Amino acid sequence: MTTGAAEAAGALQAHRPMLLGLAYRLLGSRHDAEDVLQEAYLRWLGVDRSTVDEPRRYLSRVVTRLALDRLRARQAARETYVGTWLPEPVPTAPSPFGPLDRVELRDSLSTALLHVLERLTPPERAVYVLHTAFELPYAEIAEILGRSVDDCRQLHHRATERVRREQRRFTASRSEQERLLDAFLAAARDGDLATLTGLVAADATAWNDGGGRVRAAINPVTGADRIARFFVGIYGPRHSMTVHPIELNTEPGVLVTRADGTRYTLTIAAAAGRITGIYVVGNPSKVPPTA
Repeated sequence: MTTGAAEAAGALQAHRPMLLGLAYRLLGSRHDAEDVLQEAYLRWLGVDRSTVDEPRRYLSRVVTRLALDRLRARQAARETYVGTWLPEPVPTAPSPFGPLDRVELRDSLSTALLHVLERLTPPERAVYVLHTAFELPYAEIAEILGRSVDDCRQLHHRATERVRREQRRFTASRSEQERLLDAFLAAARDGDLATLTGLVAADATAWNDGGGRVRAAINPVTGADRIARFFVGIYGPRHSMTVHPIELNTEPGVLVTRADGTRYTLTIAAAAGRITGIYVVGNPSKVPPTA
């Protein structure tokens, strides 16, 4: 590696935790985030770095723009994805993004929030993440996105309104999530439909992401009764599997390994003492390699 390349790599490495955390929140995919950082590094190598006053700001701009390009391409290709697309779960104990991933930043990693962000437009998502999670001023965001400050304010307002409407469905504390998750899994294993139904909100939804590569429900499963029957059917007493607790996206989750070797992660959202959302990821390209 040449001296210039080594210096470029060092500068990127110094900001890598922040940049990786930014890319992941924008994309909901650790794999895509790593690819974006690699492409950002190649662009960083090619720029006249003597003209860059603030490498962190420059790299943030490059990473954001590359992530937006990927978001747009992914939305265009989403019609070919088999079933529901869910964010890629990441183990977060310790943080995958290093010591710069502060507590207030970790709050923006929940699967439920990332799932809501998937329903925003790419510019809305970018402004929301940059301003709410990373506290960038609107003037800097406007420079990154090539938009006016007023436009960025409007984008943030629309995104925030959408997130606030959905956040009422995932307000439970960590201890409450753990209690509900443990009770839900125990009732499913026992085939206890009555207990399961009582743990789930009447308007709850379970999303399953198999990516067409493992067996998974193609459509979301809605309603307490349907969810209870669905999970007894796949996790009930007649099924052999191991369940390993794991922190995913800063929240309690489990890694389930079935007898045939297929692996799934499961996390929940909850509010008012009931489970409001269940997120099951079985796509092998998304399931963490180790627990």
